[in-house]
Amino acid sequence: MRNLKIMRVPLIKWFLPVILTMVCIAPAFNQTATEVIKKADDKMKGSSSYAQMKMKINRKDWSREIVMKAWSRGEDESIILITSPKRDQGTAFLKIGREMWNWQPTIERVIKMPPSMMMQSWMGSDFTNDDLVKQSSIVTDYTHKFVGEETIEGRACYIIELKPKPNAPVVWGKLKVWISKKDYLQLKGEFYDEDNYKVSTMYGLKVKEMGKRLIPSLMKIVPEDEPHNSTEIEYLSLEFDKTFVKNFFTVQNMKKLK
Repeated sequence: MRNLKIMRVPLIKWFLPVILTMVCIAPAFNQTATEVIKKADDKMKGSSSYAQMKMKINRKDWSREIVMKAWSRGEDESIILITSPKRDQGTAFLKIGREMWNWQPTIERVIKMPPSMMMQSWMGSDFTNDDLVKQSSIVTDYTHKFVGEETIEGRACYIIELKPKPNAPVVWGKLKVWISKKDYLQLKGEFYDEDNYKVSTMYGLKVKEMGKRLIPSLMKIVPEDEPHNSTEIEYLSLEFDKTFVKNFFTVQNMKKLK
């Protein structure tokens, strides 16, 4: 018995520092991944918003700029109106719930866009229709799991994996997002198809205060297959918690906006 007691002391001395080290380096999350996703999503949207934006499509031999206005209320209502260039002026997109319409003033026609069009390019950019009108919700249509941590531009971030819930109307097979711990900024996102192939990466850049909130004012998306291509959307102005008239988010009003 005496020999056993002698042996216990060095074993404890050996294992205690190891145990303490494991406790110190293990990630400690005081909130769920879903809570982090919701806070980051709410920060970019608010209860309602109005923004003026500029989109630049970059290709190897050419580039193109589009200026637009965007209105949103909650997760279910939004309108995007193209104001420049002249050939696209007046083109508008309306989202209500899970439905989306496109107004084309040159032919004076409203087109209801089916779910199958959500993965198509939006205005020839590297963004999809779903990216711009957010037909799917990263909060309600996906499950969320912490998968790591990383520092981006000096900001400590959670890395969260999002997988679609059964029967959710989503276009992506998986998402990974990097959200800063302090300010809940969406600084990076990776988009994967159903075969787990990475389609594109989006970056949140030029962090500054807009609409009395600290946000990335520039979003840049780069396709995996064509890394020399990119599309940037920059906020020129942004206001949150706007009040809209009852019938603002309608097909009829979309056609009248300027």
